[in-house]
Amino acid sequence: MPMAPVNDWWCEEEEPGGWRASLALRLERSGARTVLRRREHRGPLLVQKALYPEGETVCHLLLLHPPGGVVGGDALRIHLDLAEGAHLLLTTPGAGKWYRCAPGSRSQQRVEIRLGPGAVLEWLPQENIFFDGCDSRLGMGVTLASGARFLGLEMHCLGRMASGEGFERGRVRFQSRLEGVDGPLWREQGALVGGSEWLEAGPGLDGARVIGTLLAAGAEVEAAWVAACRAIPVPGVGMRVGVTRLPGVLVARVLADESEAARGWLRGVWGVLRPLVLGREAEEPRIWRT
Repeated sequence: MPMAPVNDWWCEEEEPGGWRASLALRLERSGARTVLRRREHRGPLLVQKALYPEGETVCHLLLLHPPGGVVGGDALRIHLDLAEGAHLLLTTPGAGKWYRCAPGSRSQQRVEIRLGPGAVLEWLPQENIFFDGCDSRLGMGVTLASGARFLGLEMHCLGRMASGEGFERGRVRFQSRLEGVDGPLWREQGALVGGSEWLEAGPGLDGARVIGTLLAAGAEVEAAWVAACRAIPVPGVGMRVGVTRLPGVLVARVLADESEAARGWLRGVWGVLRPLVLGREAEEPRIWRT
């Protein structure tokens, strides 16, 4: 499976000004070891050296965006290509910050992932914080070959809650898709508009300012997996969670008023699913404890 050139898979129109940052990685299996075989980057988007806290099979990488936040006009592009049998766990050192945009400007991130036969990706970035007044687009596409597995977790916070900031202005647009050997496994898109009635409505976010999703894909979901996830204690008062079984995908959702409880529940789901879906005990990345 050849790696696509860094500049070929980005489909959104870029704005003048702002930072263009792109990162393309290819990981391969060399004996029992997953190795980072190829790395290309442009602008401030990097990974640290490969780490192996669990032994040689699983490669841990830390994704870095040195500016510390994304502003209007910035466009981040990430391409991950995992060859047959490779296993990658990728996380970030801290929350991603999406700053207020000037009128007519927007910030963007596009992630494209290709998993070869039997490859495994654990996509576990820390949460995104969308500042009041941002105009942001986030897209992710994952293509799974036969026997590949994907465990992906994303959490989003609307406004800087620690500073008492709400989300009264701006817009965040999401799009995600998972494609398996036999066709689509999951497709979702939507938009959250600052100050809209949808943020407060019961069928919408019902006043919650933290939303999170975990997807486990690539294996037929067993009823025992759903039961195990539903048995995880819900730590936050008023926090709402749900676990759904779809053909080839398990979906776990959370709505909460604060990030710590939501983060704890989602990571708990990952910890339960990892041995069930991947056959490996959960070992949290050390950066999560710093």
